[in-house]
Amino acid sequence: MARNARPARTAWSWYIAGLMSAGAAHGAHGDTAAQGSKSAPTLPVLLAQLAPQGVAPAPYLVSEKLDGVRALWDGQHLRFRSGRLVPAPTWFLAQLPAGVPLDGELWLGRGRFDALSAIVRKAVPIDDDWRQLRYMVFDMPSAEGTFASRAERLQALLQRAPNPQLVWVEQKRLNHTQALQHWLDDVVTQGGEGLMLHRADALVIAGRSDVLLKLKPQQDAEATVMGYRPGKGKYLGQTGALQLRTANGIDFALGTGLSDALRRNPPSLGSTVSYRFRDVTPNGKPRFASFLRIREDF
Repeated sequence: MARNARPARTAWSWYIAGLMSAGAAHGAHGDTAAQGSKSAPTLPVLLAQLAPQGVAPAPYLVSEKLDGVRALWDGQHLRFRSGRLVPAPTWFLAQLPAGVPLDGELWLGRGRFDALSAIVRKAVPIDDDWRQLRYMVFDMPSAEGTFASRAERLQALLQRAPNPQLVWVEQKRLNHTQALQHWLDDVVTQGGEGLMLHRADALVIAGRSDVLLKLKPQQDAEATVMGYRPGKGKYLGQTGALQLRTANGIDFALGTGLSDALRRNPPSLGSTVSYRFRDVTPNGKPRFASFLRIREDF
């Protein structure tokens, strides 16, 4: 673990230094429309792997998996995972702690991702829309120590300056798989996506790692659009299925879950889409796969 921590922190420190330098000319909270056109390298963020069957929760801190938009505050600018600046209102940015990097998600509520996406993509933000959002924060990526210690400091930081739109994501310790399953069932019943398990002893690292796991009743993954299969019957003249390729080179067709609008105007070649599935076949193809959404880096 320790040998992975140093490169990630170096990458984050380099990234923040570059942003501070680039942002000096226009200040911390300049015009949002102008900021939205600025971009930067992809942020060195931690990405989750799928939780294995029967994962024991004791080594982890567990939180709800939020269906939101990843956003990283470098202490001066709020950016999407792609590195693009979030076109947030000045008053929203002014509520974030200066000089304290945060990692979290912009969130509108369970099952409201599409509405959230429409709000945060607007180059000129609408104040009434943004007042509905919350910035759900789960890590301090420039802080020293384990995730457990960072979570404690983050909670204390937000408690010192209460803000209804800047919210600490509760982290729970669960000692038994039964307790984990019970919470998962409760979250899903209420319309949530699932749970996140973050190793309590993990230092700051970047990339896809098993120190962070996602646990859902249905798994999800991403694949690249490689082509299209023509539709038949009522879909004649439209897209019948997308030809997809996973990151490990598995090709498969996906037609279930495509809306009529997407069949008429499918995702472009080379774009990335998310899909849900139950399990995989012996040759690695997803079973019962269903289209979820086009992945947007904003």
